[in-house]
Amino acid sequence: MRITTLGCDASISGTRRTTCYQVDADILIDCGTGAAELTLEQAVALDFIFLTHAHLDHCAFLPLLVDAAASFRTMPLTVYALPETIAALRQHMFNGVLWPDYTAYPSPEQPCLRFVPIRSGETATLGGRRITALPARHSIPCAGYQVDNGVMSWVYSADTSFCQDFWRALNRINNLRYLLVECTFRNANAVAAQHAGHHTAQLLAQGLRLLERQVELFIVHMEAGYEETTMREVEAAAASLWPRALQRGHVFDLTATGSPTA
Repeated sequence: MRITTLGCDASISGTRRTTCYQVDADILIDCGTGAAELTLEQAVALDFIFLTHAHLDHCAFLPLLVDAAASFRTMPLTVYALPETIAALRQHMFNGVLWPDYTAYPSPEQPCLRFVPIRSGETATLGGRRITALPARHSIPCAGYQVDNGVMSWVYSADTSFCQDFWRALNRINNLRYLLVECTFRNANAVAAQHAGHHTAQLLAQGLRLLERQVELFIVHMEAGYEETTMREVEAAAASLWPRALQRGHVFDLTATGSPTA
C-alpha cells in the first residue's frame, strides 16, 4: 500500500495545496485542492473518499471531482464522513444551488455520489485495508483517520487542537509507523489557535508527551508564510522525535521494508 501526498498545506498560493492524500489508486483522504494533481484517469479510478470535516480546504474539490468522473463511471463514488459533515455538504454544497445534487443524479437509484456515515472508532474495511475514524477536537465536528494494511498504520490527525482521546487512540495502535499531525499556528498566535481549534507547537508537545509509541512524525497544515517559524518551534518542542515538515509529492510505502520516498 502506498499513500501519496497530493496536498498537506493549510492554504493555497504558489506550490501550496490543501489537504488530500491518495491511498493506492482508489481512495482519497480528504479532497482539498491537492485533488487537482490527479489526472482524469486517476480521478475516474477513485472509488472511495474519506472526509475529515466540512471546511473547504478539506472538501472543496469534491464536487468538481465527482463532476469530472461522472460520465466515465457506472458506480457511485462513495464518501465516508461524520454524520454532521454529510449534513453540512447536503445543505450547503450538493443543494442544487451551489452545485447539483449528485446524490440523486442521474437518478436516486443510480446516483453519481453516495454518502456513508462513519463515527469515531468505526472502521471501514476496503480490500484488506482498514480505515478507522479517530477523535479530533476542532471548531466543527471532525475526525482523524488511521489507515492500516495489517503490516503498519499511517495516521492523519486532521484539524485538531489538543485532544486527549486522539493520543489515547494512538497508544492502542500496535503497528503505528507514520504520524501526520497538524500544527497550524505559531505559539504567539495561541488565542487564534484556541478559537479555531488548531495546534500550536506548545499544544502539540502536550499531546506528544502522552504518546507511548515510536513513530515517524510529520508536521502538516502550517500557516502560509510561517512554515519555517512553526517548524523551529515544533523542533524545539519535540526534538526527540525528529519531526519533519511534510512536502507535497511525498510517498509513504506501507510494506514490511518500506520507507518514505519522494
